[in-house]
Amino acid sequence: MRRIYQEVIQEHLSTLRQMVFLMGPRQVGKTTTAQSAAEIAMNHHYFNWDNAAEKLLFLKGVEAIAEQVGLKELTKEKPILIFDEIHKYGKWKNFLKGFFDSYEKKGVKIIVTGSARLNIYKKGGDSLMGRYFYYRVHPLSVGEIASPQLIRGDIRSNPLPISDADWEALLEHGGFPEPFVQRTESFSRRLRALRQEQLFREDIRDTTRISELAQLELMAEILKNQAACALNYHSLSQKVGVSLDTIRRWSQVLKSFYYCFTLSPWSKNISRSLIKEPKLYLWDWSLVSDIGHRLENLVASHLLKAVHFWTDRGLGEYDLYYLRTKEGIETDFMVTKNKKPWFLVEVKSKAKGLSSSLYHFQKETGATNAFQVAFDLPFVEKDCFTEKDPILVPARTFLSQLV
Repeated sequence: MRRIYQEVIQEHLSTLRQMVFLMGPRQVGKTTTAQSAAEIAMNHHYFNWDNAAEKLLFLKGVEAIAEQVGLKELTKEKPILIFDEIHKYGKWKNFLKGFFDSYEKKGVKIIVTGSARLNIYKKGGDSLMGRYFYYRVHPLSVGEIASPQLIRGDIRSNPLPISDADWEALLEHGGFPEPFVQRTESFSRRLRALRQEQLFREDIRDTTRISELAQLELMAEILKNQAACALNYHSLSQKVGVSLDTIRRWSQVLKSFYYCFTLSPWSKNISRSLIKEPKLYLWDWSLVSDIGHRLENLVASHLLKAVHFWTDRGLGEYDLYYLRTKEGIETDFMVTKNKKPWFLVEVKSKAKGLSSSLYHFQKETGATNAFQVAFDLPFVEKDCFTEKDPILVPARTFLSQLV
């Protein structure tokens, strides 16, 4: 399956000298995408820190890798190198800095992949600032399935449909590539279990100092039932049986390893706004059992993918928030562009009258668009972003105009 990130990486490798950092959860397709993108060069090599023999090469240093790929020899084409999961190496930043500084001017291109945020680790020594650009890889989405090609701007003006089978697979099995392709509950269940075991028994255990893994797993299970809800740290600390500070620290760890993400409330220029705890969502919306919360989580994931993708490509500074006032008026999402409100989104499973909160918050924020996204409406081939007043929009239309 071709991913839109493949074209992004190839465009980067063709025009920029900086290393490519690919970040995202396990099994989201980073390695496959990197290897596919590297095929623009006949001379490309893959090294995985989790491979014992290749780990020894990393430990021997820059020159060992250089010799292995023939950089000491005269070649017609300089290689593209893929370093997978190298952030697990305590000196990974020093290694990459040394390799980049030694061989970048000789035409070598480097792709680095990792299932934890590569920019959170501080053990590497010298900064890599200016030597890389990062791209956050997300699960499949309606827009990527419909058209995995780059466009000039952010919003696709021509919404494209996906098949009913693809739509149902996204809703039921999520956007991680293998469950989406296989589309059987038994396969999805087994892969979810494997991903969770790898997350807690390998990734978190090996790269953090957390020893209470059973309690951390309990916290993760509780969070599945709190998706699309405000994250109450105090309640969590009581249920898990650890301190409030520990819960806050563990929530950061789970976010760093792409288990969940949170959205903060927008407050600027909204009268009587209420600064409250963030709302929680999961990277894998198929884990959410409540159908209403799952649909909201799916939209949140699509919006987060879009703002990350647009920002990472340098199209602007995009962010995602939710809205709520002291009077209890709430709208699920607001996307900002260059710190200015752009469009509002309210998610409903069934089409019904427009929410008054869209009118309220569009007036308060000055957002250009306001959408009530309904999941029971059929696809309509029309650009919904041409509508400036609050409007009811089919989910399949709206989501197809994102990434």
